[in-house]
Amino acid sequence: MAESTKPAKAALPKEVFGVDVPNHELLKLAYDAFLANSRQASATTKTRGEVRGGGKKPWKQKGTGRARFGSTRNPIWRHGGIVFGPRGNENYKLKLSKTSKRVAIRQALTLANEAKKITVSDIKTTGKTAEIAKFIADKKFKRDRRVLLVVDEKTPELIRATNNLQSALLVRAQYLSVYYVLNADQIIMTPAAVKVVDAWLNPKEDK
Repeated sequence: MAESTKPAKAALPKEVFGVDVPNHELLKLAYDAFLANSRQASATTKTRGEVRGGGKKPWKQKGTGRARFGSTRNPIWRHGGIVFGPRGNENYKLKLSKTSKRVAIRQALTLANEAKKITVSDIKTTGKTAEIAKFIADKKFKRDRRVLLVVDEKTPELIRATNNLQSALLVRAQYLSVYYVLNADQIIMTPAAVKVVDAWLNPKEDK
């Protein structure tokens, strides 16, 4: 059954969870970069050469008093081709250096820690959704809170138990991002996950 025998008293390292946040500019860049890099270029449009029809000249060249046209698929016509539209090969990627990403995540974790959103606790489950739901409810969070569960490893039981919880997101510590941290109302980290995050984001590792 999912339970926390005793809330872990492990202190959160200040080098990761207590850094200086002079402004939110870097956080905004990292947040936007996550969304941009997750974006798929799925929108496509057809040019005048790809739109069906338009093989016959709509009217003769001269004598009608109207402007001359060679095809009803002209871009200025309704149902005509699209000029300079998306082609499905656009690149929306935004690059952020590894060091900047780490600094941004440290700042996001610091803000979450200052807001007392982070709880360190073991998470145990046999794979039942009700167990994780009860585990979260026992934390006495406000109703409809978005909970981020940070673990060192995703076990099949944890994945199965959290898949059907709309308000809970399970993330490995190695894949923590500014987007996940800022969007969470509450964060539950296992002691092992805290160690992984500390080893990954400690400033001395940036050198």
